Amino acid sequence: MTTIYQVAEHAGVSLSTVSRVLNGRKTVNPKLREKVELAMQELNYRPSSVARSLATNRTDSIGILVSELDTPFFGEMVQAIEVTLRQANKHVIITVGHNDLAQEVDAVEFLISRRCDALIMHTEGMSDEQLAAINQDRIPIAVINRDVPGIDDGCFCLDNEQGGFLATEHLIAMGHRQIGYISGPRNKHDAMERLSGHKRALAEGGLDFLPEMVFEGHFQELDGRDGLRYLKQQNPALTAVVCANDWMASGAMSCARDMGLDLPRDLSIVGFDNLMFAHHVFPKLTTVSNPVNKMGEMAAKSILNRVYDQQHVLQPLYDAQLVVRDSVFDLNSL
Repeated sequence: MTTIYQVAEHAGVSLSTVSRVLNGRKTVNPKLREKVELAMQELNYRPSSVARSLATNRTDSIGILVSELDTPFFGEMVQAIEVTLRQANKHVIITVGHNDLAQEVDAVEFLISRRCDALIMHTEGMSDEQLAAINQDRIPIAVINRDVPGIDDGCFCLDNEQGGFLATEHLIAMGHRQIGYISGPRNKHDAMERLSGHKRALAEGGLDFLPEMVFEGHFQELDGRDGLRYLKQQNPALTAVVCANDWMASGAMSCARDMGLDLPRDLSIVGFDNLMFAHHVFPKLTTVSNPVNKMGEMAAKSILNRVYDQQHVLQPLYDAQLVVRDSVFDLNSL
């Protein structure tokens, strides 16, 4: 097995020069760097990751904490993070918190014990104060889909309130006045921000907000089915439903067909997230875009900046955009 000493001798440079090249130091003379890289290639040298981590106090691994793994939303996010970090020769360790404080704390402790250089987190159980303390006292973190005071350079999120507003505003513009809402859990920041946008759109459209016209779900497909049944019982004249994510929208669409409703003429539905399947369901789903892949990419780049001295341009906040397809009927045309 080729050693670092043999690389130095073959390249005709000092051992410290080879070490600086392996550690990615930018102060190495370009000509010397080229000699070292050529020597490593000719000798088929593979540096020991253990030895490198001991020398640099880094493992080139980043921990990822997500709420769930069984939805396309988190799949898109994790893929974007992994691809961005892999391009920088970094690796990821993934854990799941299930929106439970104890499990999230346990996951963080595990990732720190694995000597991760930083953490990228999508968390709902931990408080802002807990996250800020971790970032300040223990390990650099980036947070997705949440704005945490004290981590100003590491938070990447969507304007969820604006997204909720746009969804309901679109229905009102299309002539709908009997509008129900299927929300996410009340303990989730993004869910409550979207509901707040819905309320604002109703107020600006001259419509009253009725608490009984809101069904609290958990971002699962079944919640869309249960939510639509509840809302139709509350108001049989219901003509439209806003769902706080696309999974619940797909459940509502399936339930509507079971009820014998013609979509979208009998019931208009708007989702949120613009997941991959949104343009495959029938009718194609009008929804609000949630660029979680871009937020994942930005979170990864922020860690590359802070921990590995790279210099990527970051975008912390994303504007919501309505993606108009076929699932809303224009009542003004009647």
